[in-house]
Amino acid sequence: MAVLLAAACSKKPPANFASTDITGAGYAQGFSLADHNGQRRTLQDFKGKAVAIFFGFTQCPDVCPTTLAEMSEVKTLLGADGERLQVLLVTVDPERDKPQVLKAYTEAFDPAFLALRPTEDELKGLASDFKVYFKKVGDSKTAYTMDHSAGTYIFDPQGRIRLYSRYGSGAKDLFTDIRQLLDGA
Repeated sequence: MAVLLAAACSKKPPANFASTDITGAGYAQGFSLADHNGQRRTLQDFKGKAVAIFFGFTQCPDVCPTTLAEMSEVKTLLGADGERLQVLLVTVDPERDKPQVLKAYTEAFDPAFLALRPTEDELKGLASDFKVYFKKVGDSKTAYTMDHSAGTYIFDPQGRIRLYSRYGSGAKDLFTDIRQLLDGA
């Protein structure tokens, strides 16, 4: 009886996520893409870290800079554990988002943030796998914008998809969710 009580007392309470829990989803299972430094990256490269990945582009007027600013704040809120968070931006505009542009853009928010630059074919496949929408709007070669999904996928330190955070959730909710993942939820 004492063993049963001790086991019950040591059991962690269930996680209480603000984001949508998609643990076990059959989509958003990973990637293999070149980063802004030309290095091929996969989820395995970030084992031991929570990974936050979202789709966007450098000329985005609102969603992308807001998301990167929130993730920068989350990293600050995590304190010493901020190094255990990897933020990844996957460009939906590889035509204009050249590696040096992506590097300058992401590093302006945090030097450790990385941008991933898929080829057009890789982007189509990845967008399908992550259930992400994107579309070029406008017919000019340079004066166009990109419509795109505006959420963030969050993987736990073991590389499993766990959460989907809607755009505008705020740094405090993201921090709480990522803190729980880093603590083993």
